[in-house]
Amino acid sequence: MMTLSLYLSAFIIDLVIGDPHSWPHPVRLIGTSIANMEKRIRQIFKGETWLYIAGGILWIWIVGTAWLITWALIHLSYDLHWILGTVVELWLAFTVLANGCLKQSAHDVLAPLLANDIAQARIKLSYIVGRDTSQLDDKQIARATVETVAENTVDGVIAPLFYLFIGGVPMAMAYKATNTLDSMVGYNNDRYRQLGFISAKLDDVANFIPARISWLLFSLSAYLIGFNGKSALRIGWRDRYQHKSPNSAWSEATMAGALGVRLGGPSNYFGQLVEKPWIGELQREIEAQDIAQSTRLMYVTSIMAFVVFSIIYIIFNQG
Repeated sequence: MMTLSLYLSAFIIDLVIGDPHSWPHPVRLIGTSIANMEKRIRQIFKGETWLYIAGGILWIWIVGTAWLITWALIHLSYDLHWILGTVVELWLAFTVLANGCLKQSAHDVLAPLLANDIAQARIKLSYIVGRDTSQLDDKQIARATVETVAENTVDGVIAPLFYLFIGGVPMAMAYKATNTLDSMVGYNNDRYRQLGFISAKLDDVANFIPARISWLLFSLSAYLIGFNGKSALRIGWRDRYQHKSPNSAWSEATMAGALGVRLGGPSNYFGQLVEKPWIGELQREIEAQDIAQSTRLMYVTSIMAFVVFSIIYIIFNQG
């Protein structure tokens, strides 16, 4: 199947080269569009009620535009030549996946951590999390990085693959737009509580099924590579709601169970201490090497997701 071969190629390219910063990337364009539209919206819409409405308009415009432009680019390219269409679709499919980028970002934190350069590790961590990293010690840095790997395995790989197989590259790009909106405006603080409300809630909806799939995939993958698959399955289910997000704890708790560590706990966000519940069991203290273990589990889980989705895709298309 041509489509399946194209998705496999995109998946492998992402695993191998990640996200080179010098390459153009649609998600960066989406982020720029969100920032520009937010400025315009705040000039026009005043008051709490109007900002809720504006947040809905923002979501519709950004997600709808992402889907439409992606669809148009692919179809126009194929109309010009099938080789051009294949290249464009392959590139766009590759950009919705974040395996390689996530691994690189995690290992960028790991390297200075292993070298006992805590200051540099804090800086590298600040690039991938929303919390205050300036006062974190080595264990807190490792914990935050492992949490990020667990959560973003869903946001950056499992969910994009899920929507890629359901609705092709345009739907996967629409998902990435939804996820980018949540990461930029979906905060429950004074600035974004109204404007980001719709984006945050619809991101929860979009991740509802992928997050629960991640519980099973992480657990099976943990078993296959010699981690504690039984504990991953048990703690993933037990602690699945130990987070303010209805989705994040599914992957974080399963990762915690697989590694035998505890995640979560109090964290600083934008100068405010947020009391988060602990996730997992304290079988041992977390350490720097758990970052490498988490990315290893992420890769196996991602491959497992692709295999499972491919089998389902083949079955449905043969039927």
